[in-house]
Amino acid sequence: MDIGKKIKSLRMKKEVKQEELAEYLGVSFQAVSKWETGASVPDIALLPNIAVFFGVTIDELFQLSDEAEFERIENMFWHERRIPQETFEHSRRFLEGVLQNEPKNVRAYTCLAYLYNHRAASDHETASEYARRAMELNPEEKGGWVAYQEANNAVCGDEWYDNHFEVIEYYKDFLKKNPGNYWGLYGIIENMLDDDRFDEAIPYIEQIRTVARTQQYDVYMGDVMFGKGNPEKALEYWNAAVEHFPDRWQSYCDRADGLKKLGRYEEALADYEKCFTMQEPPRISDGLYSMAQVHELLGDYDAAIADRNRIIRCLKEEYNTFSGEGIDAQKREIERLKRRKAEG
Repeated sequence: MDIGKKIKSLRMKKEVKQEELAEYLGVSFQAVSKWETGASVPDIALLPNIAVFFGVTIDELFQLSDEAEFERIENMFWHERRIPQETFEHSRRFLEGVLQNEPKNVRAYTCLAYLYNHRAASDHETASEYARRAMELNPEEKGGWVAYQEANNAVCGDEWYDNHFEVIEYYKDFLKKNPGNYWGLYGIIENMLDDDRFDEAIPYIEQIRTVARTQQYDVYMGDVMFGKGNPEKALEYWNAAVEHFPDRWQSYCDRADGLKKLGRYEEALADYEKCFTMQEPPRISDGLYSMAQVHELLGDYDAAIADRNRIIRCLKEEYNTFSGEGIDAQKREIERLKRRKAEG
C-alpha cells in the first residue's frame, strides 16, 4: 500500500476530515487530498507528525517502493524551492543505497546530480540575498559584490575565470569516446560559442547538421556570424532556420533569440508567441519566459505580468500543477514586476 492510500485508510478509520489532518500538520487540505489521490507524497519531514496523529510508527505508516522513492525525489526537483536537510539526507542515502546494489543505475546517478544541483542553486539563491543586503549597506565594499557575482554565476571580467575551458575539454574527451553524440555536440558548441571560439566551433556545427537534421545548423551558423561581427549574414542564417524547418516551433524560438540580440524586439516577440501557440499541449513555455523578459526590458510591466500569468495558467491547465515552486516562482516575479511598475 502506498503512503497516500495508507493515510486515507488511517484517516477514514479515525473518522477525521482532510481539513483536520491538514490543520494539525500545518499544510493545506489540498495537499492532503493530493497525497491521497497519489498526485504527490508528503515531505519526509512531516512523517513523524503524521505517525503521531494516527498513533502509529513511521515504519507502520509506509514503506515506499524504490519506484515511488524515485518519483518522490524527482518531483522535488520541480516543485520545491528549498529541500529540507533531513529530506536531502534521506534522498541521498536512498540513492547511494541503490547504487551499492546496482552500480550502473543511471537513474540513481542522475538523481544524485540533480539533488546536489538543486541544493547548490538553493544555496546560491540564499547567498545572493545576503550579498545584495551587504551591497545595499556598503556599496563601496568589494566583498558583497564578489559574493553576488559568484552566487549568480555572473561575468566578472577576468577571461580566465569567465570562460568554460574545463567544460569544453571534458566534451572533447567525451566526443572522442562517443563520436557523433548529440548531447556532446550540443554541449561543446554552446560553450565554445559563449567563449567566442567561433572557428573552433564550426567543425562541431557541421557534425550536428548530420546528427540532428534540425534547424540547429542554421541557428548556430547565425550565432557564429553574429559573434564575428556580421549581423546581416547572421539574420540570413536565422531566417533560413525557419524557412528550412517551418513546422518546428523551436525554429521560431531560436530566431526570436537572434532577433533579440539585434534589438528587433517586436519581431522577437512575434516569434516567441508563434513558438508557443503552434505547440500541442502540454506546451513548453520557453517562449513565454522570453516574452516576459523582453516586455520587462521594454518597460511594459503589464505585458510582462500577463506573460507570467500565462505560464501559471499553462502549468495548471496543461500539467495539472496547482502548487509548488513552479507556481510560486511566477508569483514572486509578478510581485516584483508590480513593485517595479509602482516605482516608475
